Amino acid sequence: MLAIKVLGPGCANCDRLFQLTEQAVEEIKKEHPAYEATVEKVTDPEAFLNYGLLKTPGLVLNERLVISGHVPAMTQIVAVLREALEVDE
Repeated sequence: MLAIKVLGPGCANCDRLFQLTEQAVEEIKKEHPAYEATVEKVTDPEAFLNYGLLKTPGLVLNERLVISGHVPAMTQIVAVLREALEVDE
């Protein structure tokens, strides 16, 4: 199970990262039907600091900040999720 959090105050970039992340999870599920993941929005600025996020948006996988300060291409999000999947196996 992969716990995914999108950190951001609710701006357009944060919403875009959330949408892309959900699409990336669906892409991974096509390859690995048993893959389980939750995607959660976190809008509390204090929580951002707990992850070391200085510039939004941020992407956290299993409590580790992996992307910050920009909206990556979906291919990059899929690659990060695949890497996390390999570690879990």
